[in-house]
Formats: sequence, C-alpha cells, structure tokens
Amino acid sequence: MTENYLTSSKVLINNSASTILRAHRNTQRNVVIRSGSLITNSTNTTTGVSARVYDNGVYGFSSDAEYSTESVMKVLSAANANAVFLSARTGLTGHKFPPISKYEFYSDIPSVTTNQHELIELSQAADAYISSKYKNLTSRTVRAFEGTTQRRLLCSDYGEVFANTHTVLSRSNMLISLVATTSLGLPVSLYDAISCEGLFENLSNNLSALYKMIDNLYESLMQKREGVYPDAGVKTCILGSSLSGILAHEAVGHTVEADMVLSGSVASNCLNAQVASPIVNLVDFAHTAFGVPVPLPLYVDDEGTPAQDAVIIKDGILTGYMHNRASAEHFGAVPCGNARAYDFSDEPLIRMRNTAILPGRDKLADMIASIDDGYYLIKAGNGQADTTGEFMFGVNMGYEIKHGRIGRAILNTTISGVAFDMLKTIDMLGDTIGWTSVGYCGKKQPMPVGMGGPALRCRVMIGGR
Repeated sequence: MTENYLTSSKVLINNSASTILRAHRNTQRNVVIRSGSLITNSTNTTTGVSARVYDNGVYGFSSDAEYSTESVMKVLSAANANAVFLSARTGLTGHKFPPISKYEFYSDIPSVTTNQHELIELSQAADAYISSKYKNLTSRTVRAFEGTTQRRLLCSDYGEVFANTHTVLSRSNMLISLVATTSLGLPVSLYDAISCEGLFENLSNNLSALYKMIDNLYESLMQKREGVYPDAGVKTCILGSSLSGILAHEAVGHTVEADMVLSGSVASNCLNAQVASPIVNLVDFAHTAFGVPVPLPLYVDDEGTPAQDAVIIKDGILTGYMHNRASAEHFGAVPCGNARAYDFSDEPLIRMRNTAILPGRDKLADMIASIDDGYYLIKAGNGQADTTGEFMFGVNMGYEIKHGRIGRAILNTTISGVAFDMLKTIDMLGDTIGWTSVGYCGKKQPMPVGMGGPALRCRVMIGGR
C-alpha cells in the first residue's frame, strides 16, 4: 500500500457531509503442525478502499476491492448517493458532529515481513522440542500466526479535511496444545499461547520464553491428568488474569458498547450507578497502560478520532460507555476512538481495544491464604455472555484451595453468573496485571482485541461433574 491514492487523487467531497475515505490491507500468515505433520501453511491478503458519508443523520457506505484513483472516486460517489437516498426516505435531520482538531498521524511501517518458511521452521522447532522431551502425550499441536493491518484514512467534516493518517498494527503469536490420557484412558487437554506486538521475528528471537511456556504447560497438564471434579455451587474463588480479562471483555465490555446500550443492554439503566465493589476499576485502554504499550496499541480509530482511554467503571461506579462519533453525539459524551472496522468492506462498529480490570494492592499468596475452601481458577476456555450481563465461561485449568493452601488440580469446569452482581462480591485484587491477545472478538466482524486484569477474589457459581 505504497501509493496514497486518497490524497494524490483530487477527490471532491460533499461539503455538507462528514466523509471518511479508507484504504485497508490485511495480511495473515498461518502455520499449523499437528503431531509432526504440517497441516496448514497459508498466507492471505485482502486489499481495498471504502467511503463512508454521514449526512442528515444517516450513513452512506460503499467499498471496492481495488485501490486506485478510479476506485476511490467510484466508492466516494456511491457512498454520497447512498446517503442521499437514505436521507430522502428516512426524513432524518441529524446534527453535525462536534469538530475534531486537524491532525496527521503516521505510524512506522514494518521494514521487513516474515518469510513463510521461517514460520514453518520455528513451528517445527517447537514441535521437535515437545516430541523429544515429552514422550507420554497423545497428540500435540503448534500453531504460528502473524497478522498485519495497514490503514490510510482521509477524514473530512463539511468540506474541511481534519485527519490524514497511516497506521500499521501487527501482532504475532504461537499457540501450543497438548493432549494426554488419564489412568482411565480418558483424554485431557490444555493449551497456552505466547504473543507479542509486531512481526514474528520478535517471537523467534525469544525461544527461551517459548520453551519455558511449553515446560509449564506440560507440568500443568500432568497435574490436570490426575485432577478431580470441583464441587458445584457458589464458591469463594480466585480468578486469574485470563479469567478476569475475559470477564472484563465479554461480561462487562459488550454491555457498555453504546450501540448495545441503545439496543437495551443491562448497562442502559446503570449509568452513574454502583455496578461493582468500590475497589473495582475498569478501563478500555487505547495504546498505553501503566507506562508501557498495551497488547494492541491503537492511536486513531476508523472514523479518524484520536484514541484515548475510555474509563468504564471507577471505584465501582459505571461512569461511561464506549462510543463512535454518532453515539457520543447522542449521549453528549466525548468519543475515545472505539470505531473499528476489520476489513476494507466493513463499516466501523463500536468495538473494544484493550479492556482490563485495574490491579489492586493484594498479594496472590495472601489471597490464597485467605480462603478456607474454594478454588484458584487460572486458564479460561470458551465462553459466552449476553447483553443482560449473564455469562458462562469455561475453565481449563484450576486448583482446589484447602485451608489457605493450593490443593489438587481440577478438571474442566465452568463459572457462571450475572456480571454486575458478581463484580460486587470482589473483595481482593492482585497487585499485578496479566494480558492476553490471541483470538478475535466476534461482534459481527472479527476483531483483534486485548483483555486483561489482575487475580481477583470473588463469589461465583462453579460447575461440577
């Protein structure tokens, strides 16, 4: 995406409308090795351009899979026509958006791209490490992934260009899945991933961390192989960062996206109300948290809004929602850059970026020592939540806590509840934060996100056999 047809073209924009031109390229590389056999070796790239016009309270949108002067002019004309068509039939007279200060933003473009063969070699090295060291596994899977998104944006409000940006976001990860059998011959599995911002060379330069992760994963799997089922019921539990992160994203984050609020989510009646313990704070971070970059740093969204942190819960009080420009205008709020589109043919939706519960002051050892009979739940599996805040998350790894000490490992289970009720039971928060950024959020479009949190002590329903 070296040619910048957005600005090299003498583009005519609708002087009475808000217009966004976006050129967008996604590149993904995948390698999967299962028990020594290469079963996936793929590279996929999509490139195109889109235009979105906001006029009289409606949006007109158009996209094209070509990036050229002609395609820019075509989608711009079509988007304007679509806005005029919709406006004539809805009769809306929307307010103009509050102005955004004029700015330009350019992030560094990766100077190199990972060779596909390098991904295969690194995956084979990880597979060989597992195969040579651990003989009692039923199967093993190594998955290497690298994804890069480039965007060019030209944004105009009512005839005046306010943003000209070029952003690049890359992330890479390696996921390891191990399977063994119990003494009864039943399969038991566990997986973990190591990830980083940037190209895969950043992971390949840190093989010691990858192998340490594999060693820890194998040790946990052997403990789980001898595990027991938890006792079902409402229990005092410590949720590790993997689970506190998915809680922040799935059970809380989606309910406070403004489009979900306008559709009647539980958060629509909770603004400025207590929804959590007074020690709980939750933020959707833009690019930096606690002085270091978050897993997926975003500096500008796909409406041209400069990204800043969105504070959702402060001292247990729901203080705000996540917005695009239209919802922010509706609620009288300031947009923080939460409008994101996955591909060139997608319109921006209100999406999370790096959503996390903030750490507290407690030591994990003290949290464990405080529980006489409960569970320490470490690794999250799949889960689901809805706009009522009800959730159910899988737990792939955890331990009993008996008389203030870690006990036996437990087999796969679930936790469930209502987020704003469960959050009120939190009475201890760990003093460190952990992040995950491996999969995608699936709200209409796939979207890479980060999620995180500290260990937290709470009361939650846990499943049994």
